[in-house]
Amino acid sequence: MLDKCQLSEIIKSEALSVGFLSCGISKAEFLSEEATKLESWLKSGFNGEMRYMERNFDKRLDPRLLVPGCKSVISLLFNYYTEKKAKKDYEPKISSYAYGKDYHFVIKEKLKELLSRIKNLVGDVNGRVFVDSAPIMERAWAKKSGLGWIGKNTNLINKKTGSFFFIAELIVDLELEYDHPTTDHCGSCTACIDSCPTNALATPYRMDATKCISYATIELKNNIPNSFKDNMKGWIFGCDICQDVCPWNKFSKNHNEPSFEDKKNISDMSKKQWEDLTKEVFDKVFKDSPIKRTGYSGIKRNINFAFSSK
Repeated sequence: MLDKCQLSEIIKSEALSVGFLSCGISKAEFLSEEATKLESWLKSGFNGEMRYMERNFDKRLDPRLLVPGCKSVISLLFNYYTEKKAKKDYEPKISSYAYGKDYHFVIKEKLKELLSRIKNLVGDVNGRVFVDSAPIMERAWAKKSGLGWIGKNTNLINKKTGSFFFIAELIVDLELEYDHPTTDHCGSCTACIDSCPTNALATPYRMDATKCISYATIELKNNIPNSFKDNMKGWIFGCDICQDVCPWNKFSKNHNEPSFEDKKNISDMSKKQWEDLTKEVFDKVFKDSPIKRTGYSGIKRNINFAFSSK
């Protein structure tokens, strides 16, 4: 019979074996530290059109309301860093996580495999897998599990691996050995704040999503505000600026996930190819891509806005 310490170590080992970058575990409980921050952020209207952030407020702060009977939150990081460099401002650019297959599908399968292995170890386990798909404060749980600190750009940052990773969770009814949060290592650095072309990080550690290029190109369904004009820097889906300039990302290493490879040579598409993109080609090329989220009309809107004055 495995004790909780042994089981926790095996789970972390199995997580690495499945393909995750790292794994941390924390007790499933109310996130009291985050409650006030979330309420203030929402009252400031920083969520913009992301109304889903206002729903399930209690569940967002307490996983026991989301998964009854749960005792532990297993947080996992999955690397998506690529050495492909962003193009110049006069060429269309997409976030580096969007070159390959939609991460939701890829990581969910990894999570199911890990849960299956846990069940093989201890028998029946009541648990659920989550990949950016439920009211869960993923960065808060990852921080609580010792996987990094939340930086001034509001991303989770790890000293050894940077921040180019997805965060996922397994919430289970097992009592495990819990990790402890790490300390903040942003120091006096303001690279992310200074580099944000739209001033979305005017207040360190607090993102005004309504000023974020990622929000404007993905979440925003209405017209992009004129305040973004001449500040898009060529981004048509997402934005990596605040990560690209972060000193800790010098430790990022190229991912080894085949599904994330740029098999359709999206990174080589010219401005003309993007501008001439038809719906038929879009549906074929981006069938399983994260870019499908914004839709054909959305990506065309983004291209037209980013380059209408170029």
